[in-house]
Amino acid sequence: MDNNNKLLAVLLMFLSSFLLMRSSTAAYNYNVVNFGAKPDGRTDSTKAFLGAWQAACRSAASVTVTVPRGSFLLKPVEFRGPCRSRITFQIYGTIVAPSDYRGLGNSGYWILFVKVNRISINGGTLDARGASFWACRKSGKSCPAGARSMTFNWANDVVVTGLTSINSQVTHLVINSCNNVVIRKVKLVAPDQSPNTDGLHVQASAGVTVTDSTFQTGDDCISIGPGTRNLYMSKLNCGPGHGISIGSLGRDANEAGVQNITLVNSVFTGSDNGVRIKTWARQSTGFVRNVLFQNLIMKNVQNPIIVDQNYCPNHQGCPKQGSGVKITQVVYRNIQGSSRTQQALTFDCSRSNPCQAIRLHDIKLTFNGRSATSTCKNIKGVKAGVVMPQGCL
Repeated sequence: MDNNNKLLAVLLMFLSSFLLMRSSTAAYNYNVVNFGAKPDGRTDSTKAFLGAWQAACRSAASVTVTVPRGSFLLKPVEFRGPCRSRITFQIYGTIVAPSDYRGLGNSGYWILFVKVNRISINGGTLDARGASFWACRKSGKSCPAGARSMTFNWANDVVVTGLTSINSQVTHLVINSCNNVVIRKVKLVAPDQSPNTDGLHVQASAGVTVTDSTFQTGDDCISIGPGTRNLYMSKLNCGPGHGISIGSLGRDANEAGVQNITLVNSVFTGSDNGVRIKTWARQSTGFVRNVLFQNLIMKNVQNPIIVDQNYCPNHQGCPKQGSGVKITQVVYRNIQGSSRTQQALTFDCSRSNPCQAIRLHDIKLTFNGRSATSTCKNIKGVKAGVVMPQGCL
């Protein structure tokens, strides 16, 4: 074989292996546009997204579903597992809900992942166009219950990173009955007067980590529901909104407890609450234990530290006005800044089950540059270092 033929053979070999690589890469990357999605923000792309999902779910190799630049209209959609391998949703564009709030119907969800393991959501923006729904709620008319923008039910090994969610009808992001979840560098935003627009809600889940994220909402930045354990939160910015809340808990008589909750190195700005524990004033098997709130800055926050165990809307369904939820082993350490109200520290614990083993360590909260006040009922624990305001423990 002469040199020219040798060169040609090598080139052909290289080309064929390159094409093989290209085709195998393409086989593991499903672009929703190739399934019929239109990036015009008007054409319903729900079937195309489902088609891409079903193809990805059948793949034996790790696979990516790509949402390219542009705006894609999506109606309520359920991405169901189990799937054969790891799936990554790589979102470069914006996913928008129907402009009429009734387009999300009464399902309670917009984008729902069910029984999916090893799923990653990277980047992108969700716009649920919630303004018309909030207007309906405020008018007192009959409205749907509202849709959560993105929900994970019974999912394991979940990563959500770099996602922005705006104008959710109700909660932006829900983690329900999941294990091993990482949420980082997300931004969840709705106007401060939008009703029930919680940022993140976690319940009945274990091993959830939330870091480097921003929450600007009309309700809780993060709400922590029954059955949450081993939740770690760090480097968060919260406000406007209702703060980070454990609860409300104890609505049901038989309820899973909340334990091993950590929040560190975070800032609250102009929020209605800082760190809150809230329970219904009625009997329950629920509990809260082993909680750490540390290295927090409060900037003009209405209730920087609050425990409210007398929650009872409209004073109905709380015959003894005593919460059965037992709160123990809660540490507040190095929390400083300014309160928007004179009362910066509130412990309104249960008469029947007082708060136990509460520790206040280096608390410095002021009101208008002066000392703030505190109120404490039914609480036992210790304090260490400088604690301002005084009066508790």
